[in-house]
Amino acid sequence: SLKMASDSPESLMTLCTDYCLRNLEGTLCYLLDNETLRLHPDIFLPSEICDKLVNEYVELVKTDSIFEPHESFFTLFSDPRSTRLARIHLREHIVQDQDLEAIRKQDLIELYLTNCEKLTAKSLQTLVSFSHTLISLSLFGCCNIFYEEENPGGCEDDCLVNPTRQVLVKDFTFEGFSRLRILNLGRLIEGVNVETLLRPLASLAALDLSGIQLNDVGFLTQWKDSLVSLVLYNMDLSEEHIQVIAQLRKLRHLDISRDHLSSYYKFKLTRRVLNLFVENLVNLTSLDISGHTMLENCTIPSMEEKMGQTSIEPAKSSIAPFRGLKRPLQFLGLFETSLCRLTHIPAYKVSGDKNEEQVLNAIEAYTEHRPEITSRAINLLFDIARIERCSQLLRALQLVITALKCHKDDKNIQVTGSAALFYLTNSEYRMEQSVKLRRQVIQVVLNGMESYQEVTVQRNCCLTLCNFSIPEELEFQYRRVNELLLNILNQSRQDESIQRIAVHLCNALVCQVDNDHKEAVGKMGFVMTMLKLIQKKLADKTCDQVMEFSWSALWNITDETPDNCEMFLNYSGMKLFLECLKEFPEKQELHRNMLGLLGNVAEVKELRPQLMTSQFISVFSNLLESKADGIEVSYNACGVLSHIMFDGPEAWRIYEPHREEVVKRMWAAIQSWDINSRRNINYRSFEPILRLLPQGISPVSQHWATWALYNLVSVYPDKYCPLLIKEGGIPLLKDMIKMASARQETKEMAR
Repeated sequence: SLKMASDSPESLMTLCTDYCLRNLEGTLCYLLDNETLRLHPDIFLPSEICDKLVNEYVELVKTDSIFEPHESFFTLFSDPRSTRLARIHLREHIVQDQDLEAIRKQDLIELYLTNCEKLTAKSLQTLVSFSHTLISLSLFGCCNIFYEEENPGGCEDDCLVNPTRQVLVKDFTFEGFSRLRILNLGRLIEGVNVETLLRPLASLAALDLSGIQLNDVGFLTQWKDSLVSLVLYNMDLSEEHIQVIAQLRKLRHLDISRDHLSSYYKFKLTRRVLNLFVENLVNLTSLDISGHTMLENCTIPSMEEKMGQTSIEPAKSSIAPFRGLKRPLQFLGLFETSLCRLTHIPAYKVSGDKNEEQVLNAIEAYTEHRPEITSRAINLLFDIARIERCSQLLRALQLVITALKCHKDDKNIQVTGSAALFYLTNSEYRMEQSVKLRRQVIQVVLNGMESYQEVTVQRNCCLTLCNFSIPEELEFQYRRVNELLLNILNQSRQDESIQRIAVHLCNALVCQVDNDHKEAVGKMGFVMTMLKLIQKKLADKTCDQVMEFSWSALWNITDETPDNCEMFLNYSGMKLFLECLKEFPEKQELHRNMLGLLGNVAEVKELRPQLMTSQFISVFSNLLESKADGIEVSYNACGVLSHIMFDGPEAWRIYEPHREEVVKRMWAAIQSWDINSRRNINYRSFEPILRLLPQGISPVSQHWATWALYNLVSVYPDKYCPLLIKEGGIPLLKDMIKMASARQETKEMAR
């Protein structure tokens, strides 16, 4: 089912929501006074649509760097007569006091505020507006919501320095929240009296007090007939806590797990405590004791434990106290405990660190609220993907994508997540991944590159992009990915390995793409960036992959793109060409790449006069004799000269060397090449070659063009015969055979 789910296209609802949010002005809204968004007066939207608009908006602001948040977005939902909200999930700095204030007239049933650090006590007052309808509320990680600003009475000198002090609000309670059943107060700041805060709530069903330290939880027994879910993650427990929990007999879900790295806990789990839970909490279907140290051995002797097939039957349980369960648990959290490695665990789903299934369960269970645990679980997944083979690939990918999206600013998750993605997207898993899934991977990778200038994240992200077919799979984010890579390459201090991967990616991105793409990338400063890299390498006297890739990238980006060719000349490209030639006379790859690029420049009529200097012409003539990279360097040098000769004798503005002398050397070079040479070159179009055929001004250029066509169609007929026919080469060749000025051997070849 996962395979199907990830493959199916987005629903029409999702597509419309996304479109409207990206084009609010053109769809649901108009701009008042050029700044405030207002809903069109004839729009009436039910909660099914409004909830989705708000929740998707939050998601977009959080995960899509191109998406611009609107100051007045929440005011669109201020009037319940035209827009209804019921269930909304707001996150982080995206939401401020005035946003909640704007929707206070709505009858909210469910309000999740997760890590909304900008909310203050003003929002506590706004919550009261929802008190008569709210069933479910989360204030997880809203660390300032119990603070208000207080102006000190007499304005002393420090008024200017610190005009407002933060004061804890002590008098707020959930008085009047008569329907509230589900409440998450995770990571509530110290100093708030939880007992007083909660006392007015008549019948709580679910309570999350993660990360709060309470010495006395006796007040929980007031809900012993209603509480079905209790989360006390990272609360330091004692015998008193355990006795209270044992009285909450309706509990179906109990989580007393902890992060074993976060601080010192006195409490140790014992066989007796587990027995107590099993005997008293008879409705329990889910228990999480992750991170706990077991004070005594709760396991069955190993002889007995190893017998038979793995079983989830309580009677066979390797953990002794769980033999008393009536039925297997739906979920058992054992992450970072020794118990997860046992054979018979009486639960359908177990989180742990023993195998892939347990690790994925851990990532799934803890991503939302426990990034510190999630990053360690993803690290385990990274090892599994790297060393073994992932058997639940799609699930693993989706979970890592979700974690990276959810914790965009968490360094540990970005580092481990981006590393895991590299292994999960490599070629052996390729077949199992849909286009949609692979696009999601690219999106989170680019998010990571944008948010983190950290070397490890940047390297992991660049490496992951190398697992994709470039440019095809990156086409949908073409501008963005190029901008990010150029940004990496323009940094003054650079990590060698990242530089190498980024240049390789840049090169691949401009290879075999349309000219408008190349022009766009040229305008982003691509040519300048590559020339700067070449300049740096020259200064260090190193000719490495970065140097070769940079020239190769310039060769690709100037192909049939005159603007980029001009930029190359304007930014002293020819000076660098001569210096590289002089500094690295033996580097064949380099010579080929440089001359391929100059071939592109020479195809542009307006730029050819800039190549017409004694120095350049001498260099090109001498390269005719080069044996570097087979015939490639000699062939490209001859191509450059063929275009220059095509401008006729009057364009030859130099005394040395003589035009005739160079022509003679060109003939000699062409005759020395093997007509069956296999080639290290890729033509997308023959147009620049074909234009040298119908002319009598330079027979040698005509001969070079004919030789080039003959070689390519005879060595690679399947690829190049159709191209020659498609671009009208046949009639041009026929006409040339009739020309008096053409040389006999050229006509033979053409025939």
